[in-house]
Amino acid sequence: MSKVPALAAPALVALLAAAPAQADRIRNPTAVFAGLDKITGRIISFEVAIDETVQFGALQITPRVCWTRPPTETPQTDAFTEVDEVTFNNEYRRIFTGWMYAASPGLHGVEHPIYDVWLTDCKGGTELVVDPKEPEAPPPPEEARRPPRTPNPRDVNQSPAPGQRIDVEPPRGVPVQPRQTPSQRFFPTNPAQGRDPTGGN
Repeated sequence: MSKVPALAAPALVALLAAAPAQADRIRNPTAVFAGLDKITGRIISFEVAIDETVQFGALQITPRVCWTRPPTETPQTDAFTEVDEVTFNNEYRRIFTGWMYAASPGLHGVEHPIYDVWLTDCKGGTELVVDPKEPEAPPPPEEARRPPRTPNPRDVNQSPAPGQRIDVEPPRGVPVQPRQTPSQRFFPTNPAQGRDPTGGN
């Protein structure tokens, strides 16, 4: 019997234990976006801190989280972002809430006739978040194997219990209240590096 496989097994186990899990992610404090003015064709890049709101043209962008992968894993950069449109009447309408992917900018749904914005990078992160591995699920109990019963219409229309909170994302284009004043304003039609000459930083 060969001793080589017996000696290699502990080394292999140690190597696998040292490598980060496939679900490990890095939380970043800054998201980097690119914005396009479809009329002029001008594209500018700008950085936004997490939970900061900036304005690009008529769009206000607020990233909530920005993730990357460790260098030893397949690159994946994504950010959960909220985008509101500011109308000429100074009304705010939520036009996008969801994940943006740097590798696939066409997957997100920011739809605006003049401006487009997409994620290009996340930066500044050092905090590694290790997602716990989920244990294998036990087989479902006998009740779960039975076919589901037809719901009673009275059950479907039941109102929530008093004090129970229900979070519902506003549909696209529904008016929303502005969350905060943008810290920076970028207007790609302006000559000075796309910044607002009337008061934006």
